[in-house]
Amino acid sequence: MGCLSWKYQVLCLLSFLFHSTPSSLSSSLSSISPCSALLHFNHSLSLHRDASPPLDTLDYSTNYRSNIHMCDNSYPKTASWKEDKDCCTWDGVMCHKTTRHVIGLDLSCSWLNGSIHSNSTLFFLPHLKRLNLAGNFFNYSLILPEFGKFKSLTHLNLSHSAFFGKIPHEISHLSSLVSLDLSYNNGLLIETPVWKRVIHNLTQLRELILDQLDMSSIRPNSLMNLSSSLTTLSLHYCYLHGKLQNNILSLPTIQTLDLGFNFNLEGSLSKCNWSSSSLMFLDLSGTNFWGELPDSIGNLKSLKHLYLHYCNFTGSIPTSLGNLTQITYLYLYSNKFTGSIPTSLGNLTKLTSLALSANSFRGLLPLSLFNLPNLSTLYLGYNQLAGPLPNHVSGLLNLNELYLSSNFLNGTLPSWLFSLPSLVDLDIIGNQFIGEIGEFKSNSLEHLDLGHNKLQGSIPRSISRSVNLTYLSLSSNNWSIVLELKMFSMLKNLQHLDFSNNLVSINNNVTYTLPNLQHLNLSSCNISEFPIFLRTTKNLQYLDLSNNSIYGQVPRWLEDVGKDSLYFLNLRDNLLQGPFPTLSFLTLSYFLVSNNKLIGEIPSLICNASSLNVLDLSYNNLSGVVPKCLVQSNVLSVLDLRMNSLHGSIPTTFSKGNHFRNIDLSGNQLEGPLPRSLANCRNLEVLDLGSNKINGTFPYWLEGLLYLQVLVIRSNKFQGRIGNPKAKFPFPNLRILDIANNEFNGPLPRKYFKYLKALKNVDEGKVELKYMGEMYYQDSLNVTMKGLNTKLVRIQTAFTTIDFSFNNFRGEIPKIIGRLKSLKGLNFSHNNLTGNIPSSFGNLNNLEWLDLSFNKLSGDIPRQLADLSWLEVLNLSHNRLTGHIPSGKQFNTFDNNSYIENLGLCGFPLSRMCDSHEAKKPPPLTLQQEENLEPENGFGWQAISMGYGCGVIFGMLMGYVMFKIGKPKWIVRMVKLEQHIMLRRLKKYAQRHDEKK
Repeated sequence: MGCLSWKYQVLCLLSFLFHSTPSSLSSSLSSISPCSALLHFNHSLSLHRDASPPLDTLDYSTNYRSNIHMCDNSYPKTASWKEDKDCCTWDGVMCHKTTRHVIGLDLSCSWLNGSIHSNSTLFFLPHLKRLNLAGNFFNYSLILPEFGKFKSLTHLNLSHSAFFGKIPHEISHLSSLVSLDLSYNNGLLIETPVWKRVIHNLTQLRELILDQLDMSSIRPNSLMNLSSSLTTLSLHYCYLHGKLQNNILSLPTIQTLDLGFNFNLEGSLSKCNWSSSSLMFLDLSGTNFWGELPDSIGNLKSLKHLYLHYCNFTGSIPTSLGNLTQITYLYLYSNKFTGSIPTSLGNLTKLTSLALSANSFRGLLPLSLFNLPNLSTLYLGYNQLAGPLPNHVSGLLNLNELYLSSNFLNGTLPSWLFSLPSLVDLDIIGNQFIGEIGEFKSNSLEHLDLGHNKLQGSIPRSISRSVNLTYLSLSSNNWSIVLELKMFSMLKNLQHLDFSNNLVSINNNVTYTLPNLQHLNLSSCNISEFPIFLRTTKNLQYLDLSNNSIYGQVPRWLEDVGKDSLYFLNLRDNLLQGPFPTLSFLTLSYFLVSNNKLIGEIPSLICNASSLNVLDLSYNNLSGVVPKCLVQSNVLSVLDLRMNSLHGSIPTTFSKGNHFRNIDLSGNQLEGPLPRSLANCRNLEVLDLGSNKINGTFPYWLEGLLYLQVLVIRSNKFQGRIGNPKAKFPFPNLRILDIANNEFNGPLPRKYFKYLKALKNVDEGKVELKYMGEMYYQDSLNVTMKGLNTKLVRIQTAFTTIDFSFNNFRGEIPKIIGRLKSLKGLNFSHNNLTGNIPSSFGNLNNLEWLDLSFNKLSGDIPRQLADLSWLEVLNLSHNRLTGHIPSGKQFNTFDNNSYIENLGLCGFPLSRMCDSHEAKKPPPLTLQQEENLEPENGFGWQAISMGYGCGVIFGMLMGYVMFKIGKPKWIVRMVKLEQHIMLRRLKKYAQRHDEKK
């Protein structure tokens, strides 16, 4: 900064001494000139352009006030300050005309960079009335108590300047403040004691702007105690929560009220009775305000901006909104409004932006909206609007953006739509428009999305003249065309091109360039080869050629397409053959090549993919082992290698801190034990290792994975008992558990069933229909559902099932399973389960299929099962069930196959009817059946009959011998003889008993 004057050096010395002993030097420092103080303050900071960037480059919440362009014209004001000039002439400095005291300092957007300390000479300006330091970077400095020394201050603006920490209570000493702006300093906190002082002392406030301040400890209703002369109150994104009384909305002097994006702030407007108001700006967006809009809202005749989007408002829009003749911005999107859009909105002739998207509006589009003369943006998407567009309009000459997406609009596209002189964005995706696209008269288009309609014909030539076009999507229509991509070669600004889901053929004999193309989607177009023009596309980021008929090997030149930019490549569902494609993988985040015919090993080049997030190589013919580098990744979220021919063991080196969400290695030839390092996958939701040769015991070490929802280890070589859980709350979010077709034994794991929290008490009426997965990848699964092997292409988050079939579980079915009320499927078939079917199964109200076949279950079928109204498939065959089959509801739909090989059952649908005796006891067993009947504990009918014939002790002894050493022939013959004698005695006893009756 060059040599400093002697005055400045003395000032530095005095400043140091003042910091050490302020009381002894206060009188001396008061004589320091304001110019010297300003110069010292300037030299304590550096100048940097990045300290005052344009606000739209900052990561702030949406805000609609005029200061959004605050730093568009930033420059270093203090760079022109000269020591030898009167500081009252300096840029940003204002002095009193008589006393020459510095009374104003405006250094907003001045590139100031550095920290403000308590000994800063900024605080040597006691006569300041206005101080504006907004739009600089003060390096997360505290707002110091010394700011409270400016007793004459009327305006203080420290917004957008990277201050940090708690607001000091000394701010409340500024009792003359008329305007206070501390907004958008992410990390500032005001606590309740300081807030109370501010309310009590700053009684002159007219503007209070605290956007993005942490006010989480402040009670919302304390706002009512603010200055009665307040005209502006802006608390945007301040973490306010709780219920707000609507009195604050009716203050007579308030002109600007912004409480937007306080997500947990509750309130209602239904009781607001606006009779007259000066309110010009109202923002309640992103709050939990609810209920209907009152008719009195039409009394806000001065209102220019109304933002009520992202709330929970219901009911119809009152027609009185048509009285707000001064309004320019009306945002009501993303609510729950119903009914029709009132035609009275056509009275709002000053309206420039109207957003009603994402509600439930029905009916026709009001013609009056299309005659508004000043409208520049019209958002009506994501409703249930129907009918055609009007044939003629008289307004919309200033329309820039028209969004009608995702409605039920139909008919042909009217000619006026192609004649709008200022149209920049046109989005009608997701409707039912038919016919051809007209020729656009203007070349102003930048964004055109006509996808997901029923359009046909040819692509208008006028599109090739829209030289500013950056986004073009004609996907999912009824085109059957030869795509002459050359017509787009003039569109040098084109970044996004989407022709997916049409019948397209490409003329591959031409060469041209689209230098700025970043996104190309030609999926489901029935193309048979890679488009040649891609060879010259160097900036491509997204390429989707999936679900086509592209055959042969992946060309080598594809490696150079977007070599330094390509992050998404989708080649799945083609006819690709040959070895794994040679790619650089340096920039890829998503690589999907499933459902092809690739062969060979996964190359080591894939270890270069340091950014890879989703890798889907499923349903190919890949061999070799799973590369270790894949499981060591700290970036991969999805690893899908299912249905290949991979062998060897699963690598044991899953790293700590990884981001795996889905691991699917099913349908391979993997063997060996399951690696314990899988427990490091703390974000895992889906683990499918089915249909391999993996061995070992039940992986209890996975029970601590909090987000695990799907665990499939079916058709492996797991064995042994499933003991008690090791975690306090095992598998808290598990919804799909499939361990079928292994060698597990012992009793069913009762304590695991006890803690399956996600399978209990789910009210499906309140569960939003969602599917598991993420952007560009949907989780899928092979399951046994309703007796059939089924592939779930997408997994609903409400889907639940337990499958323990084809094992060797024994003992009784735990009654506690009846608590798993969200279960849709339960399969315990092909085991050795005994005892009764628990009556608690009647609580499984969401059950759709139940398979308990091929066990040794006995007793009656619980009548409670007849109350399961969703039960579609029931299989109880091959057991020892007895008694009357329940009737009514779903049980009237099951056929014989549900009950075969249960000789003690009777009633519909079986031919065996029930009488008084048959309903109580099974039919007599044949001799062959008696010989084959072997209870697991070794004590059966043979031992009991011997007890009758030879004495209880001898019978028990012989039963024990038979259980331990088998059945010698002489014992078998003796037992048969004793059985025969015993049966004769029982028949005689029964005859005598009947004769006495």
